Amino acid sequence: MSGDSRKKAGDSRKRAVERMRAAEARRRRRRRWLAGIAAAIVTAGLAVGITLGVTGGGTGAAASTSPLKLSPLSTLGQLRPALSPGAAGPEGVPVPSSAPLAGTATSAGGQNVDGIGCQTAEQTLFHVHAHLTILVNGSPRQVPAGIGIPGAQAQDTAAGPFITSGNCFYWLHTHAADGVIHIESPVQRGYTLGQFFDEWGQPLGPDQVGQATGKVTAIYNGQVYQGDPRGIPLTAHAQIQLEVGTPLVSPVSITWPAGL
Repeated sequence: MSGDSRKKAGDSRKRAVERMRAAEARRRRRRRWLAGIAAAIVTAGLAVGITLGVTGGGTGAAASTSPLKLSPLSTLGQLRPALSPGAAGPEGVPVPSSAPLAGTATSAGGQNVDGIGCQTAEQTLFHVHAHLTILVNGSPRQVPAGIGIPGAQAQDTAAGPFITSGNCFYWLHTHAADGVIHIESPVQRGYTLGQFFDEWGQPLGPDQVGQATGKVTAIYNGQVYQGDPRGIPLTAHAQIQLEVGTPLVSPVSITWPAGL
């Protein structure tokens, strides 16, 4: 492809992403306007219900306030170089050119999961994003679009499909196959990777990620996470890498686009 062609393709992707983000911003403004004072009342009620749901148990690990147990990346020994991230997707984040770890057929269908609800509109009181990279025996696997969005409906863009709507939105969900986890909650609280996998309907533990089995090495913001990967917190702009088996690969680091 010539330089001019690449520039035109890049400009086309950029315009598509800008249109998509503008449309999403307009939808959110309409929702806030329509909700008005009622949203505050609903949020208060949800906060009580969430507290009861979380304290009542569930399979997802609650986010801990204790300091994370992390060790330097050098403790893993020699790592293979980070893989090529792939072409930028509809959110401006690279999409791995590989098969997904698993589909979304096992995902939750609207019922509460670990105290996490599924509303007809996305929640914005607490809104941050984390990024998840998964490798199995050194090869990347996609985190598919539509996790946490039952009945997901996609819009085709020049940079690939983007999930714009569904029957409801869980507070943890994915819009594209780029590994970006949207944390959009009606209350400000902590969430974990284990809860995201519970929504996905896939197992996660020290020896398993989805259907891939073997020793799991977890990297959190460039350091080795010590402990069950289910407890990894989904904090703002966290960069998480799960590696099943060997060889071990240096962590991927994405550049967060404006708006994420």
